[in-house]
Amino acid sequence: MEINILKNYSKLKPSLFILPIILLAVIAVFLYSRGALCINQYIQIQKNSFFFINHHLGQYPQLQYNLTQLGDASIFLSFLGIFILFAPKIWESLISALLVSCAFSQFLKYIFAVPRPAVVLDHHDFVIVGKILTGRNSLPSGHSITIFTILAVLLFSLMPQKPRHKVLWSFFIIAVGLILAFTRVGIGAHYPLDVTVGCIIGYISGLMGIFISRKYPIWAWIGDKKYYPIIILFFLVCSICVINKIINENLIIFYLSLASLMVTLFKVINVYAKGYTKN
Repeated sequence: MEINILKNYSKLKPSLFILPIILLAVIAVFLYSRGALCINQYIQIQKNSFFFINHHLGQYPQLQYNLTQLGDASIFLSFLGIFILFAPKIWESLISALLVSCAFSQFLKYIFAVPRPAVVLDHHDFVIVGKILTGRNSLPSGHSITIFTILAVLLFSLMPQKPRHKVLWSFFIIAVGLILAFTRVGIGAHYPLDVTVGCIIGYISGLMGIFISRKYPIWAWIGDKKYYPIIILFFLVCSICVINKIINENLIIFYLSLASLMVTLFKVINVYAKGYTKN
């Protein structure tokens, strides 16, 4: 698997950044043409689409609320823990990519300072699932950035070789990403453009993470078994955090996350113990 991932990485070109940059430019031009580069108009031009999407997705509040938790990196990554053993290159890229995405998210939220839907819209007019978010950090959606950052790394890391399979794989990843990202509208946390921009920024972050890990092997130690105690400690901390989430919210996704973490911990400890015994 590692060999195939390295082959996939070697084929990636900087030209892959062109499309997402064009999409961001198109959105900027659209907003400019509608006079929506100011906060009030940005919100106004999306009210109808926000209410429409929120109303339809809000019909399934528990499903939406469970799926939206995958925008939390600690939850999403818990399902990918097993790659530590079989494809550490993926984790090298994920760490770099998520650091980039975090920087993008915090910087852009601070720059735009768009108020959340619950700040400016009547709570009775739309569905709110979970905590009512009232900050001025709606654009871009951080959960959408995280989702597409992780999925972009998986997209290129596990890209099949046959053209037909590439198309199907890409379509699958993008479809899953959009379904997960738009749960943010479904639970009343973000406007549609917040999510759309977040998806594009996440894709860019994922690509940047791959390029960084390809050129600078900062996290190459992850695949070295002598550092597995650090990995074990990391997953133990994640498990404690997930248990705390279960105590507070008791969602199915958290139980699945915890089960995945337990399997990963067992596998990693087992591999480390066998290596220690041999030595």
